Amino acid sequence: MKIDFIADTNFLIYIHEGNNIIESFLDYNFGISFISEIELLGYKGISAFEEKQLRDLLNDCFQIEWNLKLKEQTIQLKREYSIKLPDAIIASTCLVYQTPLITADKAFSKIKELDLVIIEV
Repeated sequence: MKIDFIADTNFLIYIHEGNNIIESFLDYNFGISFISEIELLGYKGISAFEEKQLRDLLNDCFQIEWNLKLKEQTIQLKREYSIKLPDAIIASTCLVYQTPLITADKAFSKIKELDLVIIEV
């Protein structure tokens, strides 16, 4: 399957919450980093119902797992931009797989190599 973009964790939260801001992107094939799954399901106050909903959503996404290329790219991004590890992993996923990132997080805009689409919330 061809992936049109990588969805950041906040994109998945917007889907989960039914936020219309991402509606125009839902007709495309998108992937997610494994770190987004960890961020979503690792929330301390998550209810069993929310976890089931989120797992169903995650199962509908193309999930990209950790690998050597991602590790090396993440190390480079961490060194160059001093960004949080989850953001470095998500950005690295986009760079390694040569796909745009769709996010509402403006912190990604400092990564000049990234093909970035910022959602205005």
